[in-house]
Amino acid sequence: MTTLEVLRFAVRGLSANKMRSFLTILGILIGVAAVILLVAVGEGSSQSIQSRIQQLGSNTLTVMQSFNGGGGRGGGFAGGGGGGGTGPRTQARGLTLADAKAIADKSAAPSVKSVSPVVTAQSSTATYEGASHSIGQMVGTYPSYFEAQNKQIAKGVYFYDADVLAARKVIVIGQTVVDDLFGTVDPIGKQISVNGVPYTVIGVLKESGSSGFQDGDDLAIAPLPAVQQTLTGFGNLGSIIVQATDATSADSAQSEVTAVLDQRHGITGAAAADFRILNQATLQETVSESTQTFTVLLGAVAAISLLVGGIGITNIMLVTVTERTREIGIRKAIGAPKGAILGQFLAEATMLSLIGGLLGVAVALIGTRFTIAGVTPVLVPASIALALGVSVGIGLFFGSYPANRAAKLRPIEALRHE
Repeated sequence: MTTLEVLRFAVRGLSANKMRSFLTILGILIGVAAVILLVAVGEGSSQSIQSRIQQLGSNTLTVMQSFNGGGGRGGGFAGGGGGGGTGPRTQARGLTLADAKAIADKSAAPSVKSVSPVVTAQSSTATYEGASHSIGQMVGTYPSYFEAQNKQIAKGVYFYDADVLAARKVIVIGQTVVDDLFGTVDPIGKQISVNGVPYTVIGVLKESGSSGFQDGDDLAIAPLPAVQQTLTGFGNLGSIIVQATDATSADSAQSEVTAVLDQRHGITGAAAADFRILNQATLQETVSESTQTFTVLLGAVAAISLLVGGIGITNIMLVTVTERTREIGIRKAIGAPKGAILGQFLAEATMLSLIGGLLGVAVALIGTRFTIAGVTPVLVPASIALALGVSVGIGLFFGSYPANRAAKLRPIEALRHE
């Protein structure tokens, strides 16, 4: 019996019970589509998070005060609050402009490219000709902040060192602030009032989009002294943004910054630091590992539906063998070899899984064109090959038992079957 004849008999067998075959194919389709789509969602989420971290720069360190008086010597996101808690506590000191200037000293920190002291004003309300907007983040800093945080200018200019020295009340605003205050009016050169203090708009930032619950474009940046004079006062800094000379120097820069601040804050021996440092490079590696695990987990969960589809194939093929016992007996009685019977039922199971797999891939390809749960799916070619290969393997594996059962039937017993 030729392969073509085996396939012809398999197609005829599947066509005899169209609804049953359709439901079996549907189970495999859902499993394959779920695997590909969930892996795509995981990959899309991973790339989205990675791109946002990369926008901050892999050579950027953020120094912040550690309010619990512990930790701060770790290298990544967790490094800010972990470790060091067992050491004796020191009197927590806030970060100051003098700290920032000490870090900027090339002799003490040669791996540091720029230092940007930062203060953030709370509850800042901007107004312009009757329009009002509560600014999500009002930042006072140095010009180096724009490069360190990858804040690019879409229109106008950013402020310069001379503006900082003169404490000029100039401001660069995000697109959300522009939309709420100015609408379609060009904001460059216009004067807005921030908590009653006039600021002149000199630039508009490029749109950066939202990150979780925070609007990245609801932002305003002005010279540090101007914000301190009018909004925050001359107290401690909120943070210090440190840019290393390059990505490979981030760890060296972190060690140098730690040494400088330890000396200035009197941190000696086992004493717990009163500051913490977030290293974007280490954070990026940690997030990458976490998102990869998340993607694998999503794929594994979806693969369970493929397993269920395989069990469905076994069930359907067992029912088919029972229903066609007399047919099997007649074919074996007229000389059909065991291999032909085995091949036919294996072909039927494999065709069910292959058709379901191909349709599942088609559904998944269509699904990746839409945003799912706020995430743009990114198709992973390996997931298509894997899901399709597994679906065919499931057809062979789960179809083997019913096929063997059919092939082992004795012709006399099969003919007597009612």
